[in-house]
Amino acid sequence: MKHLALLALAVLLTGCASSRIEQVREASTGINHGEAMVILGRASYNEKQTEESFTDCIADALAGGENPIRFIPQEQFKDDLYPWFEPRTAPTSADELGRLFAQPGVQQRINEANVRYLAWIDGDTVTIDSGGSMSCTISTFGGGCFGVSYWEEDASYEASIWDLQTLTSTGQISADATGTSYLAGLVLPIPILARPGNAACKGLANQLREFIVEEG
Repeated sequence: MKHLALLALAVLLTGCASSRIEQVREASTGINHGEAMVILGRASYNEKQTEESFTDCIADALAGGENPIRFIPQEQFKDDLYPWFEPRTAPTSADELGRLFAQPGVQQRINEANVRYLAWIDGDTVTIDSGGSMSCTISTFGGGCFGVSYWEEDASYEASIWDLQTLTSTGQISADATGTSYLAGLVLPIPILARPGNAACKGLANQLREFIVEEG
């Protein structure tokens, strides 16, 4: 009976995420054999920096599947462009990339690395609502957790894509996903996760692949 109740509760409280993808194209694109791409996350060196796990998720998705894209690790790219990506001088927004590319010697370093596109990822995942209650007890006769708690998250990210051959912006892709996760307790706590960040990653990666590989 307990197992049936747990199964019914899990089905009732299935976590799910909804996502929306939008694209603005400013120039045609296309990538040749041997050319590479780099993904950089906003790094303001505080709590507002874009999670490295999110940029890694996008890179992993684009490096596999159909039409895989060759990637340069972001740390290698930063080393190749030393000292322009040192913490005190690194760009903190997509708008600052244009000023960086205008610096003498930058384009030569980029050409040597054979990096064609740079995707600057800006955004984060935040909790926008939470509630419910959960209580856990332990006694000589056993214990357990009872109740339901939930939290709603919003994952909002934008990719600014730069053509490093022409040092110009080619467009932007935005992904926004929301989802509600639950922690249901009926003796044992059962997490039911929506993972909106994962949904935003997949949606952004799919659209980014089409944006880069297909001619506009």
